[in-house]
This record gives sequence, structure tokens and C-alpha cells, in this order.
Amino acid sequence: MRWHKRLLVAGVTGVLALTASACAGGQVRGAGGTPAPQQSGTGQSQSASSDGAANDSTFVYVPNLDVVTDWDPATSYSNEIVALSNIYEGLTRYDAQTQKAEPRLAVKWTSGAGGKEWTFELRPGVTFHSGAPLTAEAAKKAIERTIDKKGGAAYIWDAVDKIDALDDKTLKFTLKYPAPLDLIASSGYAAHIYDVDAVDPDGKKDGGTGPYTIDTWQKGKETELTLKAYEGYWGGWKPEQYKKVAFRVTPEITTAWQLLQKGEVNFVQRLNPQLFQQAGATDNVRTSQSPSFQNLLVLFNTTSGPAKDERVRKALQAAIDYDGLVAALKGSGQKASGLVPEGLLGHVPGMQPKQDLAKAGQLLEEAGYGPDNPELKLSLTYAQGDDDQKLLVTLLSATLKKLNVTLQARPMTWNAQWDLGKKRGQDIFVMYWYPDYPDAYSWFLNVFRSSDEPQFNLSYLKDAEIDKGIDALPELTATNQVRADETYQDLQRRIIEERAAVAVPYVQTYQRALSAEVEGYVDNPAYPNVVFFHDLKRAA
Repeated sequence: MRWHKRLLVAGVTGVLALTASACAGGQVRGAGGTPAPQQSGTGQSQSASSDGAANDSTFVYVPNLDVVTDWDPATSYSNEIVALSNIYEGLTRYDAQTQKAEPRLAVKWTSGAGGKEWTFELRPGVTFHSGAPLTAEAAKKAIERTIDKKGGAAYIWDAVDKIDALDDKTLKFTLKYPAPLDLIASSGYAAHIYDVDAVDPDGKKDGGTGPYTIDTWQKGKETELTLKAYEGYWGGWKPEQYKKVAFRVTPEITTAWQLLQKGEVNFVQRLNPQLFQQAGATDNVRTSQSPSFQNLLVLFNTTSGPAKDERVRKALQAAIDYDGLVAALKGSGQKASGLVPEGLLGHVPGMQPKQDLAKAGQLLEEAGYGPDNPELKLSLTYAQGDDDQKLLVTLLSATLKKLNVTLQARPMTWNAQWDLGKKRGQDIFVMYWYPDYPDAYSWFLNVFRSSDEPQFNLSYLKDAEIDKGIDALPELTATNQVRADETYQDLQRRIIEERAAVAVPYVQTYQRALSAEVEGYVDNPAYPNVVFFHDLKRAA
């Protein structure tokens, strides 16, 4: 179920949350109530270098809500991307620095037949946590199972016609149409290679090949999940690496901040702007800030209600205070330019929107609304607990009030909001989006391609010409990136400017806070909020 993906970002705390959280004291799950980083108890390091001091600490990651909603690597599509990215691996992993897929379980690959054939050579000496060896046949079974399950992001394999295990280490894909399979294989979802016989929905075991395996899983507990080193990991272990990881759920951001200062946790994925600034000046804490591929979408109902009128949709676009919103986010967001964030093929510079109240008023007047006409009421839904979205709603409500438009905004749990959206129950739907693999196609296929039963097409846009452009994207990306880039630009102008199906206020900037002792952390926007724990070490 794809809805899980949207839970990932619910609950981040923005400007408005700061005051409320600070006043409340932020002690929902008590600071000091759970263990500090502990000795791993996993024994001595198996191999590799003897350089560096032995690290007997547990790395403690602080999410703000559920750690795992689905243990099946075929269908998982939510917050568990953080844990599962350390338990499971794909054939490749995207390197944000080189902007290319890099070897992981595959050591090299080639493409032929104009991008319709891909052959991957598997890494030797890899074993699953179950003890079974990684073979081409095992990898084939895993991908075919994921495709058959049709859950989560299984669509990433849509181009695949057949998979052949040519020998123990050679995996060949024959595609229906050319596609960038090396990038697809680096997806954070649905690209895991796993032992199909070891999948356990209860989270007591796993079938991964990654550096960590499940230690304990206690759904609903404060320390919900612990991982331990997989001693047979192909990448080996060095003494200074963290061999045990704990996920400590801490909904209140102020509590997470307190725990970080006390040294009880090592990584907080998001502080509000004021605490982030404070963290930068705090001993034993360091901060990290980097661009993301995650943007906020304001989707307008194009098929029913007042927003069916294109003039109303364009008025709403013009009423949003884009600059004021970004200023209030204080560095945790930057103005968007089109649908595709910078760093991905298809990004269009120069499409940053601007507030234009005169234009908004004129369009509303033409549509029969505005200050001298009957009041216009519009319903809007957004994520409960997400104060960045709340900030948008607050600013927009105040602006529209001056234009005799009342915004009836409802914060809702994601499930409730999404259920209502599928029934076309609102005029404006607010949500985040980020790609499943580092390619802009995800926005267009999932959010704007026509569908009779809306899943994520929550503007309900139906446009055959836009569909035609979207359908051409995978092949163009694989065979002619200049044409693909032009098609992306054309689609964005049609969807945003001509059809006014969406407004894109900002792209998030990830702001992390870490223990100063942690070395090796690099944010990778292709894997939202993921820390690759095996890459870290504790400073001597």
C-alpha cells in the first residue's frame, strides 16, 4: 500500500510548533526514561582493521513516530526505509555526489539493445542473514516476488519483461522498453534483494544481506527496534564502527533535543529552526544541513467543487505567500522551481512562483467571487502534527480572508486524509512527495497521470496529452536525456501553469543534529532520513 510512504514526514516540527512544544515541556515519552547508548554485547569484531579504538556503544537514532509499519521488503513503503536500508541491500546504491548508481550487491553491469537489456554481475562471497548464499537465482526470485506482490513501489520494475539467472553470479534483465535499470535498482523501496524464504511479517528475523540484522522488535515501545551487526557481512567490520543500533521513538522535538544534549541519543532527524540554530552552538553536538528531493505539494481539485474553475485554482496559486513561507522556515525549506527539485533530471530553473494578490483578486472576480461577491468557502486537508504544513495553512487562510475566501482547514491523520482524498472529499489536498528512486518520473506517474480510482492523483487531473508525455519519460530518460529534459519541462508548464493542478511552495532542506563524536555521516537525498550506520564510526 503506497499510502505508507507519506507517513515518513508527518510530525516534523516547524516554526509554529516551537512555541507550543516549548510551553508544553515536550515530555510525552520521558527524557531519561530509556537506556543511554549501551555496550553492544555482540562480541568482538569479526574482521578487518585493528586500527581505531573498539566501539562498544550503541548508535541511537530518534524518529518521531513509528519505526516499522511493514517488515516485508517487497511491500514496505514507509518510515521503515531507515531501518530496512541497513538490513537489506539492492544491486546498486545511488551516490548523490556523483549522481550515479554505484556498486552494492552488483559489482558491475552493462546495458545493450538500446537500453532494453541489462546484465548485472553479482558480488562474490555475499550471504543472506539466513545463511543462504546470494546467487543470481535468489536475486531473481526476490525481484519476481516483489513484482508479483504489486505493493509498495513495485511499479519501479514495470519495464521488466523477464529475468534470467545466466549462472550463479550473472543476472540478466530483458525489458519491454528502455529504462535506466541501474538507477531503478538503487531505489529505497522495492529494490531490496532478499531471501524469499526468510521474510517474517513479525520482525523476528529477516532475509537481508546488509550490515545489520534484527535484534529486538517491540512495536509501540519507546525503544521500538534494535539492530545488531551481521557478523558475516561482506563489507566486514572495523573496531570503531557501531555494531548495535537503537531506534528510540520521541514524538516531542524538545525531548529529542534534551536527550541529544545529555548524550543519550546520537541522531535527531529534524529540529525546529530555533533549536537547530542552538544546536550549532552547543558543545558535543554538531549539525548537518543539505538539500533534499522532498517538496510540498498543494493539490487542487480539478473535477468538482469551486476549484473545478481554473480561474479559482490560479487565484489560489497566486495567493500563496511563497517568500514569507520560506522566510518563516528559517533555512529548513527553499523556494521550489517547478515540480522537480534541483539535482534531478527535469529540474527547471526560473519557475519559482511569486505571490500576486492583485492577480488573485482579479481571477476571483472573474470567477464570481472576491470582496464584492458572495463568500467563497474552500475545504483543505493537511497532515496532523506537521507544523510546516500548518504554517502554510495559517498564512494562506489569512491571505484568502482578505479576498472574502474562507479556508476550512482540517488537520487529519494521514490515513483519514488519504481516504477522504480518494473520495474526492476536499478542494485542496496538501502532502509531500519525494522520488522512489532518483528520477523525477515518480512525481508525474504517481501524482499526475490520469486514473479513474485516484491513489495519489489527488488533484484528479485527467489529461490525455499529459499522460502521453508521462508515458514517454522512462524510455526517453534511458535513450535521449535531452529530449527527456525537454519533456519534463513541458509537462511542468502544462501541469502547473496551464492546468493549475498544483502549487509547489518549497523544497525541504534537511537539518540534522548529531553527537559530535559521530564521524562519517553524509545525507543522501535519494534515501530520505536514512542513516547508513555501517558508514559511521565513533571518534577516538
